[in-house]
Order: sequence, then C-alpha cells, then structure tokens
Amino acid sequence: MTAILYSFRRCPYAMRARLAIAASGQSVSLREIELKHKPEQMLAISPKGTVPVLLLENGDVLEESIDIMHWALNLSDPLKLLPSSPALMQGWIKRNDLEFKGWLDKYKYADRYPEHDEAYYREQACLFIAELEQQLSQTHYILGQQLTMTDLAIAPFIRQFSMVDAKWFANAPYPHLRSWLEQFINSRLFLSVMKKYPTWLNSQESFSFP
Repeated sequence: MTAILYSFRRCPYAMRARLAIAASGQSVSLREIELKHKPEQMLAISPKGTVPVLLLENGDVLEESIDIMHWALNLSDPLKLLPSSPALMQGWIKRNDLEFKGWLDKYKYADRYPEHDEAYYREQACLFIAELEQQLSQTHYILGQQLTMTDLAIAPFIRQFSMVDAKWFANAPYPHLRSWLEQFINSRLFLSVMKKYPTWLNSQESFSFP
C-alpha cells in the first residue's frame, strides 16, 4: 500500500506538506477533499478532521503538517532543506503557527471579530511580517542564503496574508518579503503542488502525487 495523503489544495498547512513531499521525491496517493464534506475514511483515522492527514504504509497516521514535512525530508532530502540549525527553524515556525496565524485569521475574517477592525488585525500580524522583512533584508532566505524547510513551512501563510488586500500589500514597506514571496509562488516546486485534482469523495479516484 502506498501512503495516502488527505489534502485540500488551498489550505496552507496542506500546501507545506505537499511541498515537502514533492521536494523529497516521495510518492503518495493523493485524496483531495472538500472541507465541508470530509470523507468518513479520513475521519476514521483522524477524528479532528483537519488536513493534511497522512496514512503511512504501516498504518501509522501523521496528523500534523510539520510531522509530515519531517517524515518526507528525513526519508530523502535532495535539496538539503533540513537546516543545520533546527532550533532556529523551530522558533520561526512556532511563531508563525502560534502567533501570526491567529492574527492572519482575524485579518482575513475581520467581520467575525468585531472587537477590532481589519486594520488593527493587520497591524498585529505585521509584527511578524516586519521581523521577516528585517531578516530577508540580510539573507536571501529566512535562515540564510539557501532555501530550507523553514521557507516552505511559512511561505504559504504569507501568501495568504498577501491576498487579503493585495493592493495594500503591493505598496507596503516590505520589499524583501515581496521578492521572497514572488520567487516562491513562481517556483517550479510551488507550481507543481498547486495542480488541481478532482475531489476524492466525488470521484473515488486517488492520484499519484507528485
């Protein structure tokens, strides 16, 4: 049995998992889902109902995107994406996931959080954005001059941030971040993992990925 990946194309967590799998050269059986109609097969192995979920050949289940990234890159890392300073990488990713993501969600859906307006939530999110800008003004990638897992783990969320108000982002004082993001979204790796697939629930068809 080939490992089975339950994924949703636009989810940044699922994106980072697909990026690592594609970069590693591993092949999995992809089942594209709809978040409003989650398949029973996925919920049976991962009741929390979020993507990505990876069912391994031995029956083990990985339910966290970072765990899937490590699984793939520990098997094979031809692009040398695993950094020499894992603690530094973990620090950046932890801040992205535990701090920035919360403000990003409120910025995206400000009408659901009437305590403050959209500009306030964007301002809070920009605390992290400004730190990335400062770092990327000194190095080509987040951890230095080479692409690492850190970039793949964070870029999908910055992409989402940039799309909330694209006109504002295009003129915001973050030129190095914009350049880094543009390079990422135009990369062969990113474009390869954003291919559209029919949903598995409708077609019952899995696809070899990548």
